[in-house]
Amino acid sequence: MYILVVILKAINEVALIALISQGVLYVLAGSKRENNFVYFILKTMTMPVMKFARLVTPRVVLDQHIGWVALFILLLAEVLLIAAKISLHLQATATG
Repeated sequence: MYILVVILKAINEVALIALISQGVLYVLAGSKRENNFVYFILKTMTMPVMKFARLVTPRVVLDQHIGWVALFILLLAEVLLIAAKISLHLQATATG
């Protein structure tokens, strides 16, 4: 179980870094970001998270805010996975 949590945490961290990098490149590249190869790769990596964020949010949330929802989801998942990892580690090292 511990290994599963570690693997999920690693996948979540990669998605989180990709989403943050995409946001930084969004600001830096401006209107030319769609022609940027690195932005395309980051957009492809974060597409599942963005689709999930669109799925769980109501239609009144604008598409331009879905990135913030995706960031919140990934940060929440990171906190939960850290708590699970700590809990599993404490259970494994408990004596008695």
